[in-house]
Amino acid sequence: MSKFYYHRILILLLIASQISCSNQKKGKEETAAKEELPENIVELRADQIKLANVETGSVEMRALSGTLKVNGIVSAAPQNLATICAPMSGFVRSTTLMPGNTVRKGQVLLEIENQEFVDIQQNYLEAKNKLEFAAADYKRHNALFKEDVYSQQNVQQVNTDYKNLKTLVNALKQKLVLISINPDNLTEENISRSITLVAPITGYVEEVNVNLGKYVTPTDVMFKIINNDKLFLELTLFEKDANKVAKDQKIKFLINNETELHDAVITQTGQSVNADKTYKVYASVTGVCKNVLPGMYVNAMIETSGNEVTALPEEAVVNFEDKEYIFVVEKDKMEGGKSFTEYRMVEVKKGVNSGGYTEIALPEEMNLKKIRVVLKGAYSLLSAKKNAGEMAC
Repeated sequence: MSKFYYHRILILLLIASQISCSNQKKGKEETAAKEELPENIVELRADQIKLANVETGSVEMRALSGTLKVNGIVSAAPQNLATICAPMSGFVRSTTLMPGNTVRKGQVLLEIENQEFVDIQQNYLEAKNKLEFAAADYKRHNALFKEDVYSQQNVQQVNTDYKNLKTLVNALKQKLVLISINPDNLTEENISRSITLVAPITGYVEEVNVNLGKYVTPTDVMFKIINNDKLFLELTLFEKDANKVAKDQKIKFLINNETELHDAVITQTGQSVNADKTYKVYASVTGVCKNVLPGMYVNAMIETSGNEVTALPEEAVVNFEDKEYIFVVEKDKMEGGKSFTEYRMVEVKKGVNSGGYTEIALPEEMNLKKIRVVLKGAYSLLSAKKNAGEMAC
């Protein structure tokens, strides 16, 4: 038995012995009139109050937080989830990736070949060469037009041809960029029939849907890459709980059958209620959680905050016969030259617990500003209450 509980039991025994009925003693000719106390009143002398360490105070107004239990799944942020498709159709020439492999941003994923890649490069280089000649011709004709050698119609035709070629070259340049070929490095000597696709993000490969020789189109998903550095929770709440959550609220969550708690913070709340009367909340996972992966089912606890409520320290509220009570000071009085204090038991309703305080609902007739409540020593008073049959003084 710990010293704390031993000391507490000793105090309770001393109180019970000191408040035993003195008018039961034999050998005395005078008998004092026995004071009948109401059942909800407990009376202690000043020395008993000191021994029981009874302290009083007022009811506080506090903003207490509660816990809302919800379910959801782990997802990867959109910017950390990449789906790799081919910009143009072609045959897979080479790839070495397997599901689960880690990749770096810029790493080559696979090589695709197609005759169309050659055609685009050829068309670009031919158009580029023509553009150089058209640019020179454009300058020459404009100079001659100023000297009245050429007609305005001829100059306009030359200008149109030059601008059309310039448009064609720029369009083909963008096609080359689309298939990952740098137009500035392309020459007549390095035309290639294949292109390489690289990883747009760092992460691990979740799906591989290609093999050597497979013909792929722009609609085919070849790879899925996920970066687990920034995961978020997609939680489902009922409509009635929508007003209990807000941005920046903290969350604790569990995955699978683990007991380790992980942390998250709400970053966004849904702006509408679904047809099944549910409400979506999104939270960013904080810290490093190695076992948390996208698609996992989670049980989450949201720390909800509410309006200020009437609250007392948890030890001020006691349970007696399956009901919750507090003790309030009824009055101070003098009897036989000794000072006494009467405490009245008041039934209350408990609410949420947070930070060592408990929300309580008091009877409507009680004036919060006038009452004094027992903050410490309530269990000692409850013990005296249980021994009421032996404590008339």
